[in-house]
Amino acid sequence: MSPVQPAPPALPASATPFRTRLNRAVRRWRGERTAYGLEPFATTLRALERTDLRALADAELLARARALRGPTPDETAVFALVREAARRALGLEAHACQLAAGLAMVRGRVAELPTGEGKTLAAVFTAVWHGLSGRGVHVLTFNDYLARRDAAWMGPVYRLLGVTVGCVQEGQSAAEKRAAYAADVTYGTAKEVGFDFLRDGIALDADPCVHRPFHAVIVDEADSVLVDEARVPLVLAGVDEGGGPDVRRVVELTRGMQRGVDFETDAEQRNVFLTDAGARQLESALGCASLYDGTNQGLLEAAHCALHAHALLHRDVDYLVRDGRIQVIDEFTGRIMEKRHWPDGIQAALEAKEGMDRRTRGRVLGSITLQHFLRLYPHLAGMTATAQAAAEELQAFYRVDVHVLPPHTPSHRTDQPDAVFTHQAAKRRALLDEIGRVHATGRPILVGTLSVAESEDLAAALQAAGVRCAVLNARNDQEEAAVIAEAGALGAVTISTNMAGRGTDIRLGGSDERERAAVVALGGLYVLGTNRHESVRVDRQLRGRAGRQGDPGSTRFFIALDDDLFRRYGLTDAVFARHGLQRRDGEVDHGGLRADVEHAQRVIEGQCFDIRHDLFRYSNVVEQQRRLVRARREAVQRGDPEARAWEAAEPQLYARAVARWGAARAARVERNAHLLALDRAWAEHLCWVTDTRETVHLVSLSGQTPVVEFRRWCTEAFARRMEQMDQDLTGALAGVLAREDAALDELEHARGPSSTWTYLVNDDPFQSGFELLKGGALGFSAIAAGVYGPLLLAWLVVRRWWGGKRGGKPA
Repeated sequence: MSPVQPAPPALPASATPFRTRLNRAVRRWRGERTAYGLEPFATTLRALERTDLRALADAELLARARALRGPTPDETAVFALVREAARRALGLEAHACQLAAGLAMVRGRVAELPTGEGKTLAAVFTAVWHGLSGRGVHVLTFNDYLARRDAAWMGPVYRLLGVTVGCVQEGQSAAEKRAAYAADVTYGTAKEVGFDFLRDGIALDADPCVHRPFHAVIVDEADSVLVDEARVPLVLAGVDEGGGPDVRRVVELTRGMQRGVDFETDAEQRNVFLTDAGARQLESALGCASLYDGTNQGLLEAAHCALHAHALLHRDVDYLVRDGRIQVIDEFTGRIMEKRHWPDGIQAALEAKEGMDRRTRGRVLGSITLQHFLRLYPHLAGMTATAQAAAEELQAFYRVDVHVLPPHTPSHRTDQPDAVFTHQAAKRRALLDEIGRVHATGRPILVGTLSVAESEDLAAALQAAGVRCAVLNARNDQEEAAVIAEAGALGAVTISTNMAGRGTDIRLGGSDERERAAVVALGGLYVLGTNRHESVRVDRQLRGRAGRQGDPGSTRFFIALDDDLFRRYGLTDAVFARHGLQRRDGEVDHGGLRADVEHAQRVIEGQCFDIRHDLFRYSNVVEQQRRLVRARREAVQRGDPEARAWEAAEPQLYARAVARWGAARAARVERNAHLLALDRAWAEHLCWVTDTRETVHLVSLSGQTPVVEFRRWCTEAFARRMEQMDQDLTGALAGVLAREDAALDELEHARGPSSTWTYLVNDDPFQSGFELLKGGALGFSAIAAGVYGPLLLAWLVVRRWWGGKRGGKPA
């Protein structure tokens, strides 16, 4: 990357108020860089303004772009060309905010641009700069639709400058993907690009591989992908027809169990565990002596998965049943998460709960978290409207700073104080009254809800009150573009989940803006939130739908003290007691309550940060081992001398193989056998890691540090497994000569994975011991259940006495 240009002289410290200087220093310490006044880039921007290319013909513009190709193209020259190309090809005049954002991303930062400021075009400046280097850049968007749209929309700009552009989509052939990745600029989603990386990692030769070496990435909605999705491992799986307990029977047995009698949940409603009475009831029904006996490990796992599906996962809130499948709903976006599963146990329990046939079990062949995957790019940058709140985390995990940009047009949005109520019924009445009152004026309203069920329930109540409304949620996500296009029309009322929080652009007056002046006169879009979210960034995204590009608008949240946010974290009773509240029908106008809500969000976000940090500490050692395995596979594929295990260990047998099949086939058989053995060993190691990660917390009972012990065990286990693999490989290759030639086909034509999916892993660094069920990896290993069974049972009793704990819920 090009070196950072020197900034223009700053104002003397004495000219800036002390409080302002202090706030700026704190923000910089947290990893945030402000751009108010465009100070860091003033020199480059002024030089750009002096560059006039309008007199050049298209061919001359192309020639200048080609002349800039090289490792580090001149920023000013590239940006000037892109600005002129955007004007010619799309009729778009890039403003200073977009230029500064592009420069920030060239220099490896996350640019925060207000909603509606044109992030799509801003990314083109950075993409062209990287594209001209000849090493390629990936632009990762929020979903396949946006990747396809942005590649097509910005395509004319790239082509005018001789920069090739490709788009990766789910379902493409290997040849189509290979061509897309070979382009100078490649659009796609982080998940699909990551899956392709994992598929390349188990290929037996270079032909099926689609990626070239990573160089640079630009992440759209960077806080969502780099922070919220950071704990999501991409999992590559193949068919596993292995048996297991009768999940359907276990689900039926747990369906009638009662909370507080047969099972209990933690304070945050994220984990579930059997009581003594519940365990005895299941043992009697299943005819087993003890669920905690090592031989019943599968039954114990199935029981807790069934309880989790029964008590903690709710239809139309956490998932939908559509087209005969369980479809997971993203709590941050309200959208269906394609190819997202819970771990096998919970997934099977949910399918049984909903009366569906169980789908094929999967054997994990490879896995990498998005956090580690995105760190593979030498140059990482991004853009979003809500990066500032995540600045510390982005700096901690990715070593990237946040660059906050001022709006091109000053904001005229008004954020009203929260309306607080003591209970749900009072909130609902006030919300319906507010919607009815504002709707009568003709002002468009967007209402953000937490779940599909809530959005549909609210829509039904409005319809009954005579207010016509459109509903946008995961159930009708295919209608998103049409619903959003008219959400700003005169008299429109739109009820949405968090789907309306990202990647949407609501125009006042509707799609053709014919009624824009009337809507502006009424105050613009009115955004109402029915709940506060755990993440303040999600609330900011919803607020950002109003006040687009200087438009008028206002926002307000209606909250009740028994909302999910308060109940999940046990805050309802505490808030009532702290403020001496009594149940009432009207609004509680108390500034201290609003401060409590903000404090709760900060605490919860701090817990989520700790979860992701803890996950990183545990997954880091596995990621290092994955890199070692990847390097060894690549050496085997290349045919490096040190990677020829058979030839080195059994030269006489290898000579016989060469005499029998010829050197080419013998080398191919050796290579494929080596790769398959390596993949099998890695899959087994990942399985071992999953089980060990679940049991390692027991060491805290003896005063040891779980993460330290996990790293030590993982390192030792990996070394043993690789040593055993080498021995097994040598023995297997020695036995190949005794087989018929036809039996060698399996070594020459290996099967790839049959499916891919993702699931969430939550780890809690402050947990007080072993968790029966965590969102990511479920169940005991047989060793832990057998050896530590009595200790574990005692520990469960202690936990019941001690109280709930924090944990992780699949999302």
